[in-house]
Amino acid sequence: MSAPALDVVVPAGDGWIDVLPAGSRLRIVDLEGNQAVDTLLYDAHDPANRYSAVDTVREQGALYLSTGSVLRSTRGDALATIVQDTVGRHDTLGGACAQESNVVRYGPHTRHQHSCRTTFVRKGAERGLEPRDLTANINFFMNVPVTSGGGLTFQDGLSAPGKHVELRAERDLLVLLSCCPQLNNPCNGWNPTPVRLLRWDT
Repeated sequence: MSAPALDVVVPAGDGWIDVLPAGSRLRIVDLEGNQAVDTLLYDAHDPANRYSAVDTVREQGALYLSTGSVLRSTRGDALATIVQDTVGRHDTLGGACAQESNVVRYGPHTRHQHSCRTTFVRKGAERGLEPRDLTANINFFMNVPVTSGGGLTFQDGLSAPGKHVELRAERDLLVLLSCCPQLNNPCNGWNPTPVRLLRWDT
């Protein structure tokens, strides 16, 4: 395999945003295991055409994401395809942690803890995204089973050190991600850790 055009490590709790050219591949590597990576995708030339969990789930007929899943936009366009997955299942229902949801789920003592939504707002602003541009996201490496009653449960992850997921861009994409800082449930193994990003261009 050729040398990657991009090779960066995103520290625990930090974020990343950049354009992924059409046809290129982005590999997200879970360096230490059980680190959720909250991810948003946008058409780089029309950010209003962005990732849609509803359209993705409906079109693939499955709740979870894995190899072969086509990540759809609000207009039904293919944004990216998962071409490699050494974990086997990723969440697209649980959403991103936020100050508000932390308080509701875990109590007022969490109000000032860092969250993925905070990271999304900060990093998105670097490319002109506003808070209203944030929508339901993908949670790579996150295990969120649906209960028999239709609820969501946050459980220990299925990933392990060195596991990865790889996306192929089906059009020029703006990719925004947060290396989740959540401390109140096991989505990060109670200990947020860094992830590595590798990109190969065609």
